[in-house]
Order: sequence, then structure tokens, then C-alpha cells
Amino acid sequence: MRHTAFRQRMADEFGRVRAEMLAQDHVFSSLGGRTVDQALEAGLSTKEVWQAVCEAFEVPAERR
Repeated sequence: MRHTAFRQRMADEFGRVRAEMLAQDHVFSSLGGRTVDQALEAGLSTKEVWQAVCEAFEVPAERR
């Protein structure tokens, strides 16, 4: 998944402002204690990061 598609999914699921805040501030243990932005900068795939977000926030399967 491209970064732009990932960011759009985040915005669709959480709203643009909350998605940006979540990406910057929420630390995910499943991402090695990183935020979304840190995980992406560290080279984790957008798919892996999206899966971590979906699991943490219980995003329904049809929107994953």
C-alpha cells in the first residue's frame, strides 16, 4: 500500500485531524514502542502499520 493510500485510510477511519494526532502521538507496543510516523520512518511497511492500528483500535474487518 502506498503512503498516500495509508494516510487516506487513516483519515477515513478516524477523521483527518484525529488521524494526524494518532500518527504523531499514539505509541503502539506492536510497532516496537513507536508511533505510526516513527514506524514508517524506521522502514516498517504501511501494511504492517495499518494492521497494528486496526488491531489496537478494533477496526472492523470490512474496513481493514
